[in-house]
Amino acid sequence: MQPMNPGFKSLSQAAVVLCTAAILFAAPGCTKKSSAQATPVDLQVDVKTPFRFIAYGDTRFHDPGDTEAANPPVRVALVQAIAEANPAFVCMTGDIVYNGNDANDWKIWDSETSIWRDKKITIYPALGNHDLHGDPSVALGNYFQRFPDLKNSRYYSVRVANTLLLVLDSSLSETTGPQGDWLAAKLDHVPADVDFVFLMFHHPPYTSSSDDKKFGGGHSARSQELELAKALEQRQTKAHFRIVVFNGHVHNYERHEHGGVTYFVSGGGAAHAYPIERAADDPFQSKEVNYHYLLVQVDQKQLTITMNRVDLTTGKAVWTQPDSVKISAAQAVAQAASH
Repeated sequence: MQPMNPGFKSLSQAAVVLCTAAILFAAPGCTKKSSAQATPVDLQVDVKTPFRFIAYGDTRFHDPGDTEAANPPVRVALVQAIAEANPAFVCMTGDIVYNGNDANDWKIWDSETSIWRDKKITIYPALGNHDLHGDPSVALGNYFQRFPDLKNSRYYSVRVANTLLLVLDSSLSETTGPQGDWLAAKLDHVPADVDFVFLMFHHPPYTSSSDDKKFGGGHSARSQELELAKALEQRQTKAHFRIVVFNGHVHNYERHEHGGVTYFVSGGGAAHAYPIERAADDPFQSKEVNYHYLLVQVDQKQLTITMNRVDLTTGKAVWTQPDSVKISAAQAVAQAASH
């Protein structure tokens, strides 16, 4: 199958190619025993603007006695602070647990996040590589057991007031195949009253981190996410909505701006954070380890996204807000530019 161009292949063209390939190669995805995702679920949150939600990830819920995987006191502090913020919902950018196939890791999730369920805070998760560790069927079984509203959807949409959240699985191609076709169709038909489209997936298209582990850890951007970013930035030039992307995977905080799209790396949820050798032109500069969550405040035509950082080095939680940015809707940006 030919790779998609940056603007995404049309849905009908992709369908022809997929079905032809299935006939020629007897692809299991076109049989009744397919393990491929059924029609992804479209969810809805009944709130009005203004509202607020949380985005963060790389929490790595795991035996708190094992401090190699993550920083358990940080994880607990973040969960508590998020509960106290009373968000409309929480978005998780992946690597929720340390090992997705480990039932005990998910029991730690159940226990440590019980306050969220007590307060009826809904969670919208994206799959990370750790969530898929081990036998994928076992790992996904553990995952979907916790999130039954997803109806086994590895990627899905959520409509919230004047926003649309598109959650992807970056273990699958984001620009080709069924997920790529689904995303293209969603972006082709964004309702006129949507001011902001949020995309959330685990692996970031932009990061100043690298695979050389210079500071004890790190991950470089992958080519498939760079291809996705290129397509999003092309769409942004003509879109009536503003695109904002949330990722994890890199255990720190980053903010990048390319082609009118703002990208946030929020992987400071408790997996051992490491400093980043940041590029000189990165909008956010820090030599620190940044355990944090993002508070996203949504109003008509404007967002405010604030990084809430926690430091437990003294044994007591010290909270700061080292970065905050306002993002205007696409129409608001165009009107301001015309005056």
